[in-house]
Amino acid sequence: MKNAKATKPSKPQSQSHGRRLELIVLSFFLASCAISAYFYPVLPDSMVSHWNALGQADGYMPKFWNLALIPLLIGVIGILFVLIPRIDPLRENIHAFAKHYHIFSAILFAFFLGLQAQIILWSMGMLISPNVTIVIGLGILFFYIGVLCENTKRNWFIGIRTPWTLSSDHVWDKTHKLGGRLFKIAGIVTILGIFSGQYSMIFAIIPMVWAAVHSSVYSYFEYKRENRKKSAV
Repeated sequence: MKNAKATKPSKPQSQSHGRRLELIVLSFFLASCAISAYFYPVLPDSMVSHWNALGQADGYMPKFWNLALIPLLIGVIGILFVLIPRIDPLRENIHAFAKHYHIFSAILFAFFLGLQAQIILWSMGMLISPNVTIVIGLGILFFYIGVLCENTKRNWFIGIRTPWTLSSDHVWDKTHKLGGRLFKIAGIVTILGIFSGQYSMIFAIIPMVWAAVHSSVYSYFEYKRENRKKSAV
């Protein structure tokens, strides 16, 4: 059985994908910096940085580092996201699903901005439950991870990367088709978890872990099944 190959994009297309992603990263980074700078003068010197499972604040950080954290995260992860399509040996495959990669990047950075807003509003006395806002954000993120999985091609950085998926386009495609469905389900279950109150984080963590583990185990058995078919020919 021959491995499927993605159509190699033209150099102008690849450059266009790269510029679009750079613009996404830069836009969210600058937005995060602007938000931090705007609210800095009116925020207390110590700001919330963590909540427990009940949605109660149980961790704090100095204002400067707290407001710098999200811009730094977006900047570092954004640089990594820009580099991945350039350094991956299978970069042509990443260019083949560039649109979904860009949308995922935007959703992830939007989640970070939402987290930044949650921290700022809480520190200003608007005690919006993180068990609602953060969990909804995670649910949307998990759901789109499912969409991304369904559209990925084999590469070394993005997707369900096990020794078995990386060894075969067939195993990669089968595993990510299943993984896509499981992560979508995990996203929906996570969002519905907001109705469970203090248990909402459990509804986020368990489905996500289940989707990842089940997909990884499935890739092993699919790889063994493919090898048995090859041996029988």
